[in-house]
Amino acid sequence: MLKVDVQFTWLDPERSGDLSLPRYESEQAAGMDVGAAVEEPVTIEPGDIILIPTGFAVALPPNYEIQVRPRSGLAVKKGITIINTPGTIDADYRGEIKVGLINHGKEPFTISRGDRIAQIIVAPVCQATLEVVGSLEVTGRGSGGFGHTGV
Repeated sequence: MLKVDVQFTWLDPERSGDLSLPRYESEQAAGMDVGAAVEEPVTIEPGDIILIPTGFAVALPPNYEIQVRPRSGLAVKKGITIINTPGTIDADYRGEIKVGLINHGKEPFTISRGDRIAQIIVAPVCQATLEVVGSLEVTGRGSGGFGHTGV
């Protein structure tokens, strides 16, 4: 398994003692669970979008990103997911990581301090160099769009 060092800082260390570091919940987990750094419980009504603080920032090495993804249990059981999934944290961003959640469920959902609200995945990035050409190579699929190969 590929390992990479990521610098981590609590933005307000004196008020973060009750929060857990993001962590992998199993030996082969791809994502680290991230907790909410809300001061008071926050309720997300059905259809509402809210930005939840995590209380931390990171410094990634060059050529890496963090992808912020939903937690599958929250998404499937409660309809709580990330509005811009996956969210991207670039290697040069140094601000607080926040999670934009949306309630697609039928019931209000309350988030309390420390609740695991998302997962973050550290992933390598490659940047493309675009080459302008007059036409593209023909393939068997061609320009067939959504649903072109079946349901």
